[in-house]
Amino acid sequence: MRISSRAAGIGESATLRVARRARELEAAGRSVLDLGAGEPDFDSPRCAVAAAIEALESGFTRYTAVAGTPELREALAGRYRRLWACPWDASRYVVGVGAKAVLFELFLAVLDPGDEVVLPSPYWVSFPEQIRFCGARPVLVPGVAADGFRIDAEALLGAVTDATRVILVNSPCNPSGGMIEAEDLERLVAGAAKRGLLVVSDETYERFVYDGRRHASVAGLAADYPETVVLAGSFSKTYAMTGWRLGYLAGPAAVVRAVSDIQSHSTSNPTSFAMSGALAALESAEPEVEAMIAEYAVRRELVSRRLAAMAGVVCVPPAGAFYAFPDVSGCFGEGRAGSLELAEYLLEEAGVAVVPGGAFGADDHIRISFACSRERLEEALGRMAAALSP
Repeated sequence: MRISSRAAGIGESATLRVARRARELEAAGRSVLDLGAGEPDFDSPRCAVAAAIEALESGFTRYTAVAGTPELREALAGRYRRLWACPWDASRYVVGVGAKAVLFELFLAVLDPGDEVVLPSPYWVSFPEQIRFCGARPVLVPGVAADGFRIDAEALLGAVTDATRVILVNSPCNPSGGMIEAEDLERLVAGAAKRGLLVVSDETYERFVYDGRRHASVAGLAADYPETVVLAGSFSKTYAMTGWRLGYLAGPAAVVRAVSDIQSHSTSNPTSFAMSGALAALESAEPEVEAMIAEYAVRRELVSRRLAAMAGVVCVPPAGAFYAFPDVSGCFGEGRAGSLELAEYLLEEAGVAVVPGGAFGADDHIRISFACSRERLEEALGRMAAALSP
């Protein structure tokens, strides 16, 4: 069987690969503590579950508009209007089968072979793969671990060439937790607008920020730069709705229309009753979201403190998201000469699953999710400390 060159060039997601191997070990009777998956351990909001059940029982199980229900798109437009004075109306939003899907559709819509996409490194594992699938080239701009991988507008603009079509940011960032400040974001968007480029902002982790920081959204710049900014968001993390597979994209009318057209030939509309649940979450789940974020802040302190005390580990507390991204190069040695071998060592020897930083373009690091209970974190970090002790 011949596989296409496009498919042959795409590797398995490293985060999903770690989760698969952890399940294999568990099935064999091993005790495995999984700190790899980026999935909240909280239940989906009660109001979302109730709304989805009601939609099912009332027969809301048929096709909807390709871009999502008008009610959900209106609610999204209202949210960004309230928070950011964003001028986009409901027609400028498309709801898809997760943020991953709408980002893929976006790249298919705006990239041609030979185009370049400038993005910070470390990066979410799917970004380079999706870009390359479209025949374009990711141009990586390394961040600085010592300052928490803060996203630097000047560094990104400095990497722009005549082939650049998109500048892509993910703030807060998966895996590093790095963020872009509001002033930097405005400089980035202004510079991109002068060059006729798109700034695509993946804001999946927008609510997960710590130490009094504020998230900066491109939605706040849409009025001044209407043809420059594109926003991607998700219900998965904020509302602990990963399995519901709902994300969304908003931006210039031509971009949204092209994404919707592509979606009409791929998934069609997102799941009807899932959108009913998402609408309820937007309208009523804020108390549960705030409680979840407060718990993440406590876990962040626990994980950062325990990692910093480990031999050979350097950990800057993340500014956002729910991952620690420690430098573990001081732990490398025979049989663990890089992040992949170290991750394999921790999984096989300590029964702790982490994601190698090489998957994110930062081989001196590993990613540790603190989207699990404090008790699990304490036990897993204890196992790691024992396995890494000299």
